[in-house]
Amino acid sequence: MIRILIKRFIDNYDDVNNPRVRADYGVLSGILGILCNLLLFGLKLGIGLAINSVAVLSDAFNNLTDFSSSVIMVIGAKLSSRPPDQEHPYGHGRYEYVGTLIIALIIIWVGLQLARSSVMKIVSPEPVQADLITSILLLFSIGIKVWMYFYNRYIGSKINSSVNYAAAHDSISDAAATGTVMVGITINRFVNWPVDGLLGVAISGMIIYTGFDAARSAVNLLLGTTPGPEITDRIYQIIEASTHVSNVHDLKLHDYGPGRISGSVHVEVPSDAHVEDIHAEIDQIENLIKSELGIDLVIHMDPSSDCDTNSE
Repeated sequence: MIRILIKRFIDNYDDVNNPRVRADYGVLSGILGILCNLLLFGLKLGIGLAINSVAVLSDAFNNLTDFSSSVIMVIGAKLSSRPPDQEHPYGHGRYEYVGTLIIALIIIWVGLQLARSSVMKIVSPEPVQADLITSILLLFSIGIKVWMYFYNRYIGSKINSSVNYAAAHDSISDAAATGTVMVGITINRFVNWPVDGLLGVAISGMIIYTGFDAARSAVNLLLGTTPGPEITDRIYQIIEASTHVSNVHDLKLHDYGPGRISGSVHVEVPSDAHVEDIHAEIDQIENLIKSELGIDLVIHMDPSSDCDTNSE
C-alpha cells in the first residue's frame, strides 16, 4: 500500500538524492503518522478510561507522543529541504538529525511520566474490567502499528532517513507494548496481583529504551560519523579503475545530512601526462561518483614521476 501512496503523491519518487523528493517522502510518512497516531490515541484513551487500565492509558499517551513526533517529522522534512545559503553553504540536511533527537527526547520524557503513573498503580491497584470488544480493538491497533513499522522501515531504507528508522523502531515497540497489555488484561482476570501497574512499568521501560537508542543514533550523526565501508570501497573502486590514477589516499567525507555528503581525496597521476587529459578524466570520475553515490567529491591531483597507471 505504501508503494501506491508514494507513486500517487510523490513526483519523481526514484530521485531520492533530490532534496525536494526527500522532503516529499518525509511529509508523506509524517502525515500518515499523524493520522494513525491520532486514531490510536482516541481509541486507546476510550478503552483505558472504560476499563480503568493505567497500562492502556499509558499506551494511549505514548501514541499521542508519536503524534507529536510525526508533526516534528513533517517540519524537519520541510526545513532540511531548504537550499544552501550564505550561512549554511552545505544546506540544511542536518535538521533531519535534529528532528530525530527531539523525537527521542520526547519519547524518553513520556516513558518517565508513564513509569511514575504505573508505580502509583502498583502501590494502589484498582480492578481492570475488559471484554471481547476491548481485545478486538487492541488487536486492530496492533495491526496499524505493524503497518506503520513496515512503511517507515521501507521509506527509511529508500531515502536513508534516520527519522524514519527511529519511527519504525518506535512503532514495533508500540505494537509489542500493546500485545503485552492484552496479555496482562487476560492474566488480571485470574490473579489478584497488580498486573496492570507492573505491565505499565515494563511498557515504560521499553519506551525509555527506544528513546535512548534513537537519541544515541541522532547524536552520533550530529557529531559526524564515517560513511559505511560500502561507500568508501565503491569510491576507491571507481577512482582506481581510471586510466591515469595509480594511487588513492587521504579520502575524507563529511556528512551534512542524508544525500548531502561532501569530501575530498588525493590521487597520484603521471607527472608527464597531459594536464588536459587528466583534468577531463578527473571531471568524469567526480561526475560518476555524484550520479551513482550522490557525493560531491573534490579530487586533488598529485603528480608523480614513478607511478604505474592503468593505461595500456
